[in-house]
Amino acid sequence: MLILSLLAITPAHAQAYQCRAPVLTQPAAPVSKPAKEPRRITPVSGYTLAISWSPEYCRLRKDSRRDKSQCGGDDGSFGFILHGLWPDAQGNSYPQWCRATKPLSPALVRRNFCMMPSIRLMAKEWAKHGTCMTQRPETYFRISKIMFDAVEFPNMDRLSRKPLTVEGLRSAFVAANEGLGADMIRLKVNRRGWLEEVRLCLGKSFRPQRCPGNMRALKGDKPVKIWRGA
Repeated sequence: MLILSLLAITPAHAQAYQCRAPVLTQPAAPVSKPAKEPRRITPVSGYTLAISWSPEYCRLRKDSRRDKSQCGGDDGSFGFILHGLWPDAQGNSYPQWCRATKPLSPALVRRNFCMMPSIRLMAKEWAKHGTCMTQRPETYFRISKIMFDAVEFPNMDRLSRKPLTVEGLRSAFVAANEGLGADMIRLKVNRRGWLEEVRLCLGKSFRPQRCPGNMRALKGDKPVKIWRGA
């Protein structure tokens, strides 16, 4: 069941097949706004919960130093992970990089690592998106974890072993989550047809809502493949 209120907190719905959060002695370095990206402070109209399918992301990154914590295997093996909780705005714009940030504490990183197994990704998501939602990173990641833990995921191994379409995968998420509709889900699929990400559209109260018209939807009959990992 997809939780419809932040007041209801469920136990973690583990998507890490195995996970060992690293022991850190230094804070995570903050990420600065890239020069080419503007700072935008605009009213928030809703949110997107972006959930990445880690096996596909790591498919060609097992030896990447940059992605070692997520893809190297020493710190865990992951299914769905949180890419981020993003504030949206009316139209084609959205708030981002609302203010400068300080380093994330080792305790915060360790607490959220099995949900988002990349320290750099944590720092970037907080700097780019979280700063437009709340004053403290602890609050941003607490809300993100509540929303991520509330999602029930379909059996991806089973789905990966049969012909699948965009409509079929959306329907599997709808069947697993009460209150979620197919028009509240967007999928990101790469050029080769492999699933990269599932995005759930949320209203200002964090309840699922129909995705905005400017958020492009894939055709329902488009084939989708799910990489299970080597």
